[in-house]
Order: sequence, then C-alpha cells, then structure tokens
Amino acid sequence: MSGFTVGVTATRRREEFGALLERRGARVVSAPAIRLVPLAEDADLLAATRHSLERPLDDVVVTTGVGFRGWVAAAEGWGLSGELVAQLARARLLTRGPKARGAVRAAGLDDHWTPSTDSCKEVKEHLLAQDLRGRRIAVQLHGEPLADFVADLRGAGAEVIEIPVYRWLPYRDPSPLRRLITQTISGAVDAVAFTSAPAVHAMLAAARAEGVEEALLNAFGDRVVAACVGPVTAEPLVSRGVPTLQPERSRLGSLARALARHLPEHGVTRVVAGGHHMEIRGHAVVVDGELRPLPPAPMAVLKRLADKPGHVVSRTDLRTVLPGSVARDSAEHAVEMAITRLRRALGPGGIVETVVKRGYRLACSHEAHQ
Repeated sequence: MSGFTVGVTATRRREEFGALLERRGARVVSAPAIRLVPLAEDADLLAATRHSLERPLDDVVVTTGVGFRGWVAAAEGWGLSGELVAQLARARLLTRGPKARGAVRAAGLDDHWTPSTDSCKEVKEHLLAQDLRGRRIAVQLHGEPLADFVADLRGAGAEVIEIPVYRWLPYRDPSPLRRLITQTISGAVDAVAFTSAPAVHAMLAAARAEGVEEALLNAFGDRVVAACVGPVTAEPLVSRGVPTLQPERSRLGSLARALARHLPEHGVTRVVAGGHHMEIRGHAVVVDGELRPLPPAPMAVLKRLADKPGHVVSRTDLRTVLPGSVARDSAEHAVEMAITRLRRALGPGGIVETVVKRGYRLACSHEAHQ
C-alpha cells in the first residue's frame, strides 16, 4: 500500500487498525467520527434494564459483544447484574455474530442461535419464521435504532424492549473529520475506512452541515474507495447507491487485507514515459521500481498529464488542478513551479516534456491504464 493514503474514522481500536495499514505501507489520516456515551450514565439503559426484569424474557437479541459486556457491567454498577444474568439465563439468546456469541459465553451463558452472515436481517427472519404472539423479546441496539427490525417483530405480535446499550455522539473535536471530508472530495485520500454504521452517518451528517454531502457521495462513487468492515456498516452508503469494498469476514484485519489487495490493483495508473516505467499512486509514483513521494501540486499535475499520456496539456488546464486557490496573475508561475518540482521529484530526465507556447506532456505513446 506504499503511496496510498487511507482515512480512518474509527474511535475504538483506531490505533490498532491504523497500525495494520501502516505496516502495509499506507499513509493513515485519523479522523474519529463518533464517541461513546458512558453506559453507567445512560438513564435510558437503566430504564430498559428495569423493564426487562419486570417479567421473564423469551428471547434476547445480542447484536455486539462490546455492547453485551457493557450492559452487564452497567447493571453491576447499578446492583442489578445478578438479576439480569439470571433473567438472561432463562431466555433464548440469539447472537448476531461470533463476537456477540463470545461475549455471551464469557458471561457463563448459553447462546441459542447465530446467523451465518453476521446480519440483523437474518436474525429478524429467523424470529419472524416463528409464532411471536405474546413473546417478550429484548433487542440490544448497536449504536442507533433498529426501527424496521423492532417494528416487524411488534407487527408479528411480540412485546419488544429496546436496549440502548451504548449511544454514539459526534466526536468532541469535529475538525479532523471536516478535514477528511475535504480531502475525500479533492481526492487527496485514496480510501476511507469505516468500522461502524454510526461513523458513516456521522461523516454524511457533517458533510451535509457543510453543504457538500452530494460532493462527498460523488467522490466515493468515483475515485475514493469506501471500505466498510461489513454489510451493516456499509448499508448507509449502499442505500445511497455508493459502491463499497467489504472483506469476506467482518474483522479489522480482513478489512486491512482487502484494502491492501484492492488499492494496488485498482488505484494505480501505469504509463511508460521517456523510457521509464511509472506507477502513479495516491501520493507517490513508482519510477522504475523506486517509490518517490510527491507533494500535492506536482502530484495533481502528473495525474492530469497521465489522463492523456503523450498529449499536450495547456498551462491553463494544469492551473485548474492545482490545490488551493491560485491568483490569475500568478497562475502561470505556479504551474511552472509545480512542473519544476515534479521533474525534480521524478529523478530521471525526459519524462515530462515542454511544448513551446502550448504546455506540457508526458513523453510517451502508450495509453495509461488502471
């Protein structure tokens, strides 16, 4: 992943995930999108827990391991853990995936059923295939309401208790996320990684507040990869028609490996210029096998020249791709400086040619390809 930049929106385990990417050579931009409300301070969770203890539960849907552990820990702080664990032991525990199942077993409880897809939809279908009339079901939420899930169970005759085990709020410092939005729209990052659906919602909401939500969605639909740890995380983007990259297994390591395979295969423009083989990546170019990082302006110019290798690109055209605002009276100088820095960074001469009074071109006759 050398030469590629990945934005990371995770709050939990972001250092671990960032390290996985950096070990593969990526440059990481950290922009936490959300934060957790401390469980013991959540009055809604306390009220839902007490409601769950009023009468026996028939089924409990456990959607996340961290949420289930947090629920039991919060109940312990309120002096209710003994009652809660006893209530759970009498119910059927349906776990959404391996992490939720592991948390249930670690608490000394037996899990009843786990879907093959880590999907809430499959859990819902499993329940709806049964007679739910009069059944009392607790559904542990995973950061946001499961409105359709709950409504369908209630429509089938069940009493449903929503357990808001943890609640996501926007991250206290919104500036890193705002910068990442700007970088995504401008193409300064090659991918943005999401590890939870609330982080996706938070990024879209922040872009909406700045009036650039459509531009952000267009960037994801075009040149920036939206990498999601699983289908639940991807759903807010998929529902908007945005293509996503998802690993086969919903794990951080699997997501890092998926990016490591995808970006070098799909995020590279290859071209031969001046007899030199080049791979143009996000923030660097590989020249004859040697990685050469480029500053933003020279990189923007190189990518524009590589759009039509061998064709002349005018100074006016190149000015439009330079990062930031460039005054008209200094535009020609800015382009010349970017070309000078580009030639210096590339190393070998003869790659970028000057065409007098017309502009610049890559010295090649081969078409670039992705």
